[in-house]
Amino acid sequence: MGSIRRAAEALQLQLDAAQAELLLAYSSLLQERAIPLGMVSRSDSGRLLERHVLDSLRAAPIVRDLGAARVCDLGSGAGLPGVVLAVALAQVDFVLTEARTRRAAFLELAVERLGLGNATVHAGRVEDLDLRFDVCTARAFGPMAQSWEAARRMLDPGGALVFFAGVTERTPDALPGAAILRIAPGAAPPGPGEPTAAASPPAEAVGDEGGPSPAAGSSARRALASGGDLVIITA
Repeated sequence: MGSIRRAAEALQLQLDAAQAELLLAYSSLLQERAIPLGMVSRSDSGRLLERHVLDSLRAAPIVRDLGAARVCDLGSGAGLPGVVLAVALAQVDFVLTEARTRRAAFLELAVERLGLGNATVHAGRVEDLDLRFDVCTARAFGPMAQSWEAARRMLDPGGALVFFAGVTERTPDALPGAAILRIAPGAAPPGPGEPTAAASPPAEAVGDEGGPSPAAGSSARRALASGGDLVIITA
């Protein structure tokens, strides 16, 4: 539990003991249910906390600093990052969208098991959700352009998509309707047993000329599911 709180501190995020316990309980639930159901790879069985939970936690300080009150997690799957963020940001309301019945049922179980009063599950397609949000999140939902297209119609003016980019995914020079693109380098918080690292550098602005080198932040990356940068795309 202490290792989770130290990882959060490396992200300049404060978690209390109860929140850390919930993240541990969620990691156990992933092991117990999500892996047998094929929602998470069996090869990740021994590193669920580092590869999935702590990777998802990287978005929490970004969502917090954006001042979001309502967040939509696109194609939430097993709840990564939506469930993790709902635990870390108890003052923010989350809608976890998932069209696949079995995964939506798992999300309902996770929300109930963890007692997340700030999270609800939309068991249907993102396109069928008629709500507005301050922020959308996307991790393994689809390519950046597809994720932005899904998010932009639901975002309030000035809203943002926080996108977990893959290691090899490049930020396009422009996206329709996007005013600002920023990159938060893909440094992971330390996992259990690792020393607390310095806080990640601030997000880098991306102008019309495109983004920084794909290697930005690569030296600090660990074996993460997304493994890449967090891209913040603002409407």
